[in-house]
Amino acid sequence: MKYNVEELQMQESLETILEPVTRMDLIKYSGASGDFNPIHTIDEEAEKAGLPGIIAHGMWTMGNLSKLFTPYYDQGFIQGFQIRFSGMVFLQDVITLKAELNEAKVDYLDFNVKALNQNEKVVLKGKVRFAKYR
Repeated sequence: MKYNVEELQMQESLETILEPVTRMDLIKYSGASGDFNPIHTIDEEAEKAGLPGIIAHGMWTMGNLSKLFTPYYDQGFIQGFQIRFSGMVFLQDVITLKAELNEAKVDYLDFNVKALNQNEKVVLKGKVRFAKYR
């Protein structure tokens, strides 16, 4: 891992793999976000909604993208997200988060980001702008 965001080269990627998704992760996120839709925490409610099981909040997955940039928060901050949710995340899914440097400017870095499950299915994709402190 590079310790200075300025060292990243075009098309270079940041990557991290999350622990398997647990019910407790989603219960905690429900409390933190105020999103108590039971399809995220109660099996029977998810099944009544036509789902094969409970699903993670899309914003839970998106929020985890910030972990890719944690080593660089002394050098800048996430200024914005543009995200499209393209799949569901279920209990026990192992999510890989990736950010590929797409554009480097004096004041910011733009990354193409995605989250993939253990079957390599993209469940989220989009862009993140990381603004550098000046």
